[in-house]
Amino acid sequence: MKPSRSNELMNKSAIEEILDLARWAPSGDNTQPWRFEILSDRHLVVLGFDTRHEVVYDLRGFASQMAIGALLELLSIAAGARQLKAVIRYRMSPESPSMDSDNEHPVFDVFFEDAPDQTVDPLYDFIKTRSVYRRPLGSDPLTPREKEAISHDLTLLPWPHESTDRLTYNVLWLEGHGNRLAMARITQQAGKLRLTIPEAFPVHQKIIEWNARYSEDRVPDQALGLSRSILPLMHWIMGSWERVSFFNRFLWGTAIPRIQLDILPALFCSAHFVLLAPAPPQGLKDQITAGRALCRLWLSVTRAGLQFQPEMTPLIFRSYARSQTPLSLLPTAGHSAEAIGSALDRLVGAETMDRAVYLGRVGRGNPAESRSLRLPVSKLLLQKPAQSTP
Repeated sequence: MKPSRSNELMNKSAIEEILDLARWAPSGDNTQPWRFEILSDRHLVVLGFDTRHEVVYDLRGFASQMAIGALLELLSIAAGARQLKAVIRYRMSPESPSMDSDNEHPVFDVFFEDAPDQTVDPLYDFIKTRSVYRRPLGSDPLTPREKEAISHDLTLLPWPHESTDRLTYNVLWLEGHGNRLAMARITQQAGKLRLTIPEAFPVHQKIIEWNARYSEDRVPDQALGLSRSILPLMHWIMGSWERVSFFNRFLWGTAIPRIQLDILPALFCSAHFVLLAPAPPQGLKDQITAGRALCRLWLSVTRAGLQFQPEMTPLIFRSYARSQTPLSLLPTAGHSAEAIGSALDRLVGAETMDRAVYLGRVGRGNPAESRSLRLPVSKLLLQKPAQSTP
């Protein structure tokens, strides 16, 4: 049944109800790179930011920008369920005169218009249940109907919404034992690099909430995918980079995490996938649109009754290598990133990988018992009004 709303003008609490759903958008390590300002009963401002200067995985802010795109897609879905249309416009600034710019702080104006004929998006009911599953899954192959249901709704209006052209994203499925084995090799290579470069350590140290089943602003340790017996030792090791280095060098410290977090999940799943853009992404506009497509893909996986896990570090390390961007002070890190990128290119094809915006795996399993939550709307709203645009 379509949710109803009164004929009166929306008030701030109604916008907050929409935000209460949109805030469940996925973001890397639950960083939630957005804050909000409500300027009127019909006007919301989304203030984005990225973590490129603090997070090694947010190369040029692309990961954060995709998360913001997912948030904007959820805003549209949540508004549509209330018979409203969310008209979203990028607010240009002198520092970033177009969406082709490399913008660290993108701002979007969202205007809500009446849309009495608006139907509820079939993905609406799965906004809050969408989550990450980091443990091994069932390996039964996906059915043709499941794959069609997951990928059928990935044709999007490009940015801005006023354009009449459409962009179609595609899903490349990597199925069968051979592909799962190849992905296991790649993910464990990326896992080793992730666990041995010093630039990643402060990120891991900051984003984990220990002894927790849920977390509003981080990842609870019980959702990492490590066995309960290993978590206390990992907590102690993560207390300092010196401990991490010692265990990595002398006690095979990366072995257990790579087995439990990379190899076993890669082997035990129904399929891995590559989300492909129509053309290689170039900047903010493309990353925002890719985030919208990712959001719909992830919700579709949830709607199909399947579990989902991102596998983004191989793609991120490949991006470092392809752009010849220094990854780490560790002398061997660049060569390792190149090896990971080459392995992906051999598996999928270099031209295809240039269009890749997301990697992940799906499979059958019960919902995760531990997960990241989100900051409440009250903590995401800024009190100082932004300057409204006409």
